[in-house]
Amino acid sequence: MRPAGSLPEKYRRTLKYSLAGLLILVVTLYLALPIAALFFRTTPELFWSSLSDPIVISALRLSLTTSVISLAVVILVGTPFAYVHARSTYPGKVIVDTLIDLPLVLPPAVAGFALLVLYGRVGLLGRYFNMLGISIAFTTLAVIMAQIFVASPFYLRQAKSLFEQFDQSYEYTARTLGASPLRTFMTVTLPLTAGGLVSGAVMTFGRALGEFGATIMFAGNLPGVTQTMPLAVYVGMESNFNVGLTISILLVIISFVIMITVRFILRKEVLHA
Repeated sequence: MRPAGSLPEKYRRTLKYSLAGLLILVVTLYLALPIAALFFRTTPELFWSSLSDPIVISALRLSLTTSVISLAVVILVGTPFAYVHARSTYPGKVIVDTLIDLPLVLPPAVAGFALLVLYGRVGLLGRYFNMLGISIAFTTLAVIMAQIFVASPFYLRQAKSLFEQFDQSYEYTARTLGASPLRTFMTVTLPLTAGGLVSGAVMTFGRALGEFGATIMFAGNLPGVTQTMPLAVYVGMESNFNVGLTISILLVIISFVIMITVRFILRKEVLHA
C-alpha cells in the first residue's frame, strides 16, 4: 500500500527525468549561448570579408607559427623529461611535480610578470642577455616562451601519466632481444603511448594558441611582432569590432576542432584498449 501523500512511481520517475533534463538544459544553454551569440552577431559575407583584413591575417599567421614552434619545443624537450621523471625516484620529486602543475593554477598575468622580471631588460637574467645585445621581452621569442610556460603542463602531465602506467614488460622483452634503451624507447614505448601523447599535444597547442595574459605582460601587443589572435580580439573590442568578432569566431572553431580531435583520439584509445 502506498503511503499517504506519496506520488505514484510513474510520476516520481517523470519528475526525476524532468529535473535532470532541466538541469542539463540550463547548464548547456549557459555555456552554449555566449558562443552562439558570436555567430548570430555576424553574417557569412561579413565574416569572409573580415578574414582578408591585414590585422586578422597577421594575427592568425603569428599565432599559428608561434604555437607550432612552442608545441615542437614542448614535445622535443618534454617527452624525454616526462619519461625520465616518471621512471626515476629522486629527492624533491614532489616539488618538481608541483612546479609542473603550477602554471595550470597560476594567473596568466602573474606568469607573464614573472617572466618579465626574469628575462626583461633589467631582469635577473635579462640584464646579462641585454649586455650581449640579446633582447627577449617584447619580441616574438617572448610570445613563444610565454606559450611554452603556460601550455607545457598539459603535455607534461599527460606524458608523465602515460609513462607511469605503461606496462614495462614490453620494454623488458625488447631489451632481452638486444635492443638498446634508446631503441626500446623509440620503437616500443613511444608507439604504444602515441595516442595519449598526441591528445596531450593537441591540448597543448590549443592552450598556446589561446594564451593572452602572460603574452601581453611579457611580450606586449605589437602588431606583426607579438600581437597574437587573442590580443587582436582585445584590440578589436576598442577599434574594430568586426575584426575582433571574426578572430573570436576563428578561435572558437579551432578550439572546437581541437576538443573533438582529443575526444576522438581518447575514444579510439579506449576501443583499442
